[in-house]
Amino acid sequence: MRPDSFLRRKPALALLLAGMLMTVLVYAPGLSGGWLFDDFPNIVNNQEVQPADATLASLTDAALSSPASRFKRPLASLSFAANHLVGGLEPFGWKLVNLVIHLLNGWLVFLLGRGLIRATVQDQEPVVDKQGVRGDVLAALIGVAWLLLPINLTAVLYVVQRMESLANLFVLIGLVGYLTARQRMLQGRGGLGWCIASLTIPTVLGLSAKESAVMLPMYAFLVEWLVFGFRRSSAGARKDGVPAGGPRDRRLIVLFVVVLWLPMLLGLAWLLPGLFKPDAWATRDFSPGTRLLSEARIVIGYIGWTLLPTPQALSFYHDDYLPSAGLLTPWTTLASMLTILALLALAWWQRLRRPLLALGIGLFFAGHVLTATILPLELVYEHRNYFASFGLLLALVPLLAIPGDWQRALRLIFALLTIWWIALTALTAYSWGEPMRLSTDLAVRAPDSPRAQYDFGLMLMRQTNYDPASPFTPVVYPPLERAAGLRGASILPEQALLMMNTRMGLPVKSEWWDSLIGKLRDRPLTVQDDAALGGMTRCIIGGKCPFDTERMQAAFDAALSHPRPRAPVFAAYADYAWNILHDQPLSIRLMERAISAAPTEPAYRISLARKAIATGNTSAATREVQVLEKLNYGGRLDQEIMQLKSLMVPR
Repeated sequence: MRPDSFLRRKPALALLLAGMLMTVLVYAPGLSGGWLFDDFPNIVNNQEVQPADATLASLTDAALSSPASRFKRPLASLSFAANHLVGGLEPFGWKLVNLVIHLLNGWLVFLLGRGLIRATVQDQEPVVDKQGVRGDVLAALIGVAWLLLPINLTAVLYVVQRMESLANLFVLIGLVGYLTARQRMLQGRGGLGWCIASLTIPTVLGLSAKESAVMLPMYAFLVEWLVFGFRRSSAGARKDGVPAGGPRDRRLIVLFVVVLWLPMLLGLAWLLPGLFKPDAWATRDFSPGTRLLSEARIVIGYIGWTLLPTPQALSFYHDDYLPSAGLLTPWTTLASMLTILALLALAWWQRLRRPLLALGIGLFFAGHVLTATILPLELVYEHRNYFASFGLLLALVPLLAIPGDWQRALRLIFALLTIWWIALTALTAYSWGEPMRLSTDLAVRAPDSPRAQYDFGLMLMRQTNYDPASPFTPVVYPPLERAAGLRGASILPEQALLMMNTRMGLPVKSEWWDSLIGKLRDRPLTVQDDAALGGMTRCIIGGKCPFDTERMQAAFDAALSHPRPRAPVFAAYADYAWNILHDQPLSIRLMERAISAAPTEPAYRISLARKAIATGNTSAATREVQVLEKLNYGGRLDQEIMQLKSLMVPR
């Protein structure tokens, strides 16, 4: 078949394939980049996802290794382990897998969009309206635009966010499956079993990648309500775009009660008591109320970031975002809340005549129900729009088929937007292709972000090779000292400055120590603070950082002055007490507190058992080994348990 013939016969498929090729070309420069931010605790510094072989024990260990969630996200971690088995820690292969997942998702977005467009047409033909605009082409436009949206870049080139893209792979599979099954039901060809399977199996699989997959039943409910209306048959389903009624299928109502509403009520009953405890918000600089106010601004901001993005908006690091203090502080809080109400009102008003517009708005807001409401998560992340951006495109792209004087203008606007999306995604992907280039770009995009400035300083520090005579050495200090003084900064900038000068044999400023200890004392500890203390401890024990003992002791005292510190702080102090202070009883007490804070973490129990053996307390070591045997799922701890038992054998 000649290319021009294929284009005429299959314009939607040709457009989609061209868009997928464009996506590969746009993202290709970014595949050569490095690791970033949460890649380190989840992958680079996580030995469990770096197995030497594919045994049951090593894969079980990998599946249960994620520090990102109490639910461990085993499928995502197993995919990381598979990447390591194939290509080690070379980031290219990991990013390439992410790109393949993104392309698969783009194909599924096309299938979902096509199915929804066809389902809203009276005769079920792939024609949107009387003007002959093909629904398949509109679906292809949705798929291509979604693939190239700049806001979706972090779900591809930021390796750890494979969790998000993989979870949504199953969400999209579930929605396409549900849509197909419902069409069968309307045609009297069965399908209820496939509806049930499409809502349950992909949700479970998606949850094993990331918790955002739990929203699949909610998305399907919106599709059912706004597109199918819980109807039993398709006879007289629509007339001029308006549902004509018909008997309801009570089986579907029961289905959504079972898979959506009951689990949601049970989940809230489980979550809410813990959310009202002060500990739940101890590491945040916002309360539940101010979080809800802030998220109103953020969610409306996401619309702009998706459709009219700028480099400054898509800065990756958003720790400089100021929470709302009230309805008018800033004034955009109230304006955003009113905008949300207006969009929801528009969706309700148009739910019968333009169900895709209503559904798209509904899916966008539903995509943020989990992350923009009551959970004590960080306020802003771009990858949270990976599914929600589909909702915006579903609402807007079909408007290109509306007849009238506005049609040509709308198509021109969409074409210009697409060109801008391609250009910005390409420029950003180019930056992601080289770590120093990316760090510089993000520091420029987010000058008030502590993380962006710290990362820039850290990249410069690595260029020094810890040589005082390096030309990079003088330029390290400004970004790190700036990062240390910015609002919300962790102790990571101070840690980097102290470690660099100590390793180089250069003078250490007392204000660095004062700032570090003051932060640990005066505000709740963050995960980054925990990691910084652990890094400093390892550097001391490794003989590279001869820190002042009194200052380190003051840092640990400040960290432990807060109620219920996390396990990593106790563990770091325990290692410091054992190796540097040579206070074995203190080290053992601290490791016991680490275990109390994280009773299912094997590393702490292994460390305590080793300490107990070293001090001759074999009964305590035996108790820890017995607990480790209970945690030894799939034989993942066989080697450690055997080593501990061998150490307890009298010699």
